[in-house]
Amino acid sequence: MLFRFKSYLSLIKFSHTIFAMPFALIGYFLAFYGKLVEWNWVLLIKVILCMVFARSAAMSFNRLVDRYIDEKNPRTRMREIPQGIISPHSALLFTIVNSVLFVLTTLLINKLVFGLSPIALGVVLLYSYTKRFTMFSHIVLGLGLSLAPIGAFLAVTGEFTLLPILYSLVVLFWVAGFDIIYALQDEDFDRNFKLQSIPAVLGARRALIVAKLLHLFSAFLVIAIGVLTGFNLLYWIGALLFVALMIFQHTLVKPGDISKVNLAFATTNGLASIIFALFNILSILFPL
Repeated sequence: MLFRFKSYLSLIKFSHTIFAMPFALIGYFLAFYGKLVEWNWVLLIKVILCMVFARSAAMSFNRLVDRYIDEKNPRTRMREIPQGIISPHSALLFTIVNSVLFVLTTLLINKLVFGLSPIALGVVLLYSYTKRFTMFSHIVLGLGLSLAPIGAFLAVTGEFTLLPILYSLVVLFWVAGFDIIYALQDEDFDRNFKLQSIPAVLGARRALIVAKLLHLFSAFLVIAIGVLTGFNLLYWIGALLFVALMIFQHTLVKPGDISKVNLAFATTNGLASIIFALFNILSILFPL
């Protein structure tokens, strides 16, 4: 039973929740910035559950759709479905269950979030097919994760405003940039099997330039948020560290050397997400 549980956690790369979850928490706490909104722990738990269910559905669906590709790729052939640890039928059932739980949880939040839930689910599931017809799959992945701060903000307020949208754009460009770096591992494989990614289409050198430009946009938005809101010093500390870590990951990966790609992808970006969220939340809760 424990092995089965661990297999599903590995299937959905549960540890990678660290990329989007902190931004969902930013969106949630952002709803209380300068507003007399009643604190609600139950609502926070519902927001977290929505994140877990949506991401679990998206990742299991991705592994299901890509199973024939994964079994041919030396980097991915040891994944759970190609190895027969989890059957395609079980992965499909897992996807359906998590999708239903996601929609039902949004129903318990408010009508707006519930009404938008099929769109959000559609975006995160669509990503699994994009590599087959466009090199901009990285942007679609970024778009899917960028829904986290907006969704959490809507859960509390039930209204759209500029600030959570700006945070979502930070996530979109940040995620798209580091996903391009991660995709460098499969540059040759993708090209040989007619799969589209920016590294496969443009080559490693130009792909890294695109990743740097996307991260530059993300850094610009981080600065713009601080200027527009007048957030305190705590925000700027978090912003500085977030941007510094974005820059740092580009020192780890070069066109002829991607040996440190996992350090750049998982460790650096995981730290960036946690640190940025922590200082954002502190700046909201303890305005100086």
